[in-house]
Amino acid sequence: MAAQRTDPLTLEVVELIGTVVARYHAEYEQAAAEHALTGAQARVLGLLSMEPTPMRRIAQKLRCEPSNVTGIVDRLEARGLVERRPDPADRRVKLAAATQEGRSTARRLRESLEFAREPLAQLTEVERTVLRDLLRRMLGEDPAEPSPGP
Repeated sequence: MAAQRTDPLTLEVVELIGTVVARYHAEYEQAAAEHALTGAQARVLGLLSMEPTPMRRIAQKLRCEPSNVTGIVDRLEARGLVERRPDPADRRVKLAAATQEGRSTARRLRESLEFAREPLAQLTEVERTVLRDLLRRMLGEDPAEPSPGP
C-alpha cells in the first residue's frame, strides 16, 4: 500500500504555521538580545513581571526542566531583575518575582516588539477564537476546556 501524499493545502498551512512561529521567535530573540537577555531569560522575566511565580510553575509554563529555570533565575537575579522570596501561602516554596528594574525591562522589551507583541492583531476576536479552537483540536485538546495557560 503506497503512502498517501499530503495535499497542497495541508502543506501550505503547515508551512504558514512554521513561518508564523519562526517570525515570532526571531523577533522575540532579537528584542531580548537588545536588552542583553537570552530568549529564555526574556520569557521568564515576562512571566514574572505579571506575578511572582513558583519555580516549578515557571518550568511547566515554559515546558522545560526545573533545573533550567533555576539557572535562568540565577542569572536574572545576578542582574537585579529578579528576586526570590518565600511564598506567603507556603513558606517552604520559593517564589521568583521581578524587581522594579525587572518589570521596567520586561515592559521595554514588550514595547519594542511589533509582530511578536500582537501576532494576531489582524484577526477579529471571532477569528482568534476559531483559530484557537482549531489549534486545540489539532493538538487533541477539547476546544471547550480552558487552556492550561501560557
